[in-house]
Amino acid sequence: MALYITVDGGTTNTRLYFVRDGKVTDTCKLSIGIRAEKAEYRAAIRNAIAELLKKQGVTAGDIAQILASGMITSEYGLCHLPHVTLPTGKRELHASMHREVFADISEIPWSFIRGARVDAESFADTDMMRGEETEVVGLFEQIGKEALYILPGSHSKHITVDAEGRITGLRTMMSGELFAAVMQHTILRDAADFTHNTILNADLEQGYTFCRANGINEALFKTRILQTRFGASPEACYSFLLGVILCDEVQAILNSGAQNVVIGGQAQFKHALAHLLTVYGSQHVEALSDAIVNCSVTLGAVKIYEAE
Repeated sequence: MALYITVDGGTTNTRLYFVRDGKVTDTCKLSIGIRAEKAEYRAAIRNAIAELLKKQGVTAGDIAQILASGMITSEYGLCHLPHVTLPTGKRELHASMHREVFADISEIPWSFIRGARVDAESFADTDMMRGEETEVVGLFEQIGKEALYILPGSHSKHITVDAEGRITGLRTMMSGELFAAVMQHTILRDAADFTHNTILNADLEQGYTFCRANGINEALFKTRILQTRFGASPEACYSFLLGVILCDEVQAILNSGAQNVVIGGQAQFKHALAHLLTVYGSQHVEALSDAIVNCSVTLGAVKIYEAE
């Protein structure tokens, strides 16, 4: 079976995976992304590839392809490629892959998977993504479910997938970046600990319902009121704030009309979203395990590359 290296190239981080017999046998995470200086970025990837080859006891000639997706295909990345348009599936993504060799990085040929976009007549319906199309292919390959796939992260993607695994719709929300910005650059940084992963459901629901009734602007400040006037714990403040930040996203999912909702992505948001949707909605909600989520990008890249 072919050996691959897959690259999930993000804005601030890059992850490389060694794939043998269809399974990930080694990984390398770089705290550097497309925002870095070009020479530094290329050198980091070159060194990471060399390290994986050495640890796995193989040479560059043994590797069939380097499969890359994500922001690495943006105008700031290693290989700028236009998006494909929806609807699209693994066969269309395979047909649109771009092959390249970068002699200064490795002799192994690269195959880049393009991002996907919605070309709509209206401003409201136009959207785009890079990397999540590969991730959702990997998720569908594992669970085979027609659903609205929610991929929480810096940019939370709501991706509609049909029974054949083709992506037919897309919506983006900036819940992750909004949460990080509030926690790091406002007075609320002292109210809640961003590193907390303990969610108190009652406080999560309170944040959601207060934001629903009063809007995000006032609801955000209520986090500080909880801390200073009511002596709430960091976990309670964290949960309340998370409910506030996720309010609009939950509403978008509830209003989507989807009967099946599958949630992957970051654990920090995954379980909070699943709880709020279960309490306030009627859809069937499934929060995927970390094991399924963690291999989805790599599996998606391989399935796209091997599609006929």
